[in-house]
Amino acid sequence: MKRIPLKMVKKDLLNIPQYSLPTGFRLRLFEKGDEHNWSRIEASVDEFKNEKAALEHFNKEFGPYIDEISMRCVFIENENKEVIATTTAWYGDLNSVGETLGRIHWVGVAPEYQGKKLSKPLLSTAMNILARHHSKAYLTSQTTSYKAINMYLNFGFEPLITDRSCHEAWVLLERTLNRKILM
Repeated sequence: MKRIPLKMVKKDLLNIPQYSLPTGFRLRLFEKGDEHNWSRIEASVDEFKNEKAALEHFNKEFGPYIDEISMRCVFIENENKEVIATTTAWYGDLNSVGETLGRIHWVGVAPEYQGKKLSKPLLSTAMNILARHHSKAYLTSQTTSYKAINMYLNFGFEPLITDRSCHEAWVLLERTLNRKILM
C-alpha cells in the first residue's frame, strides 16, 4: 500500500468509548527510566531505525517535560510487568495558528502483542487524559496504519483534508477499509 501521511481531528472530547484491558495486563503512567521502554517499543514498530535513535528523539521531544510526560504517557504491562505498549496524551498546534489541542502521539504496541485487544483500552485511557486538559484533539498517521485509522474513526476522529494527497489517502483508505469515510 502506498504510504501517505495524514491527519485526523476529534472536534470534542465527549463520549469517549471505554474499553477494559484483557486479563493479565495493566495500565500505568510513565515513571523515571521508562524512556528506555518507550524507545524499545517505538523501535520495535519501525518508527525509528533502532532504540538509540528512539531514545534520542524521546529526550529531545519529551526530556524537558518529564513532569508532564509522567501524567500523559501511558504504558501497558503484561503479567510479568514487562512494558509492551505505549501512547502519549500530548498536545500541539495542529495548524500553527496558536490553538493548543490535545494530541494522540506515538501509539505503539510491541509486534508480539498486536492483535490482543490492547489498542482500544490504551486509546481510551489516553483520550480520557486528554479530556481533562483539552476540548479537541488530533493525531497524525499514515495510510499504511489502516487498522489504527479504522480504530481512530470508530473513536470519532475525522479526516483533515488540507491538500490533494489527503484526498488520495482517504480514497485509498475507503477502499482498503471498505467503509465510507469522506462525506
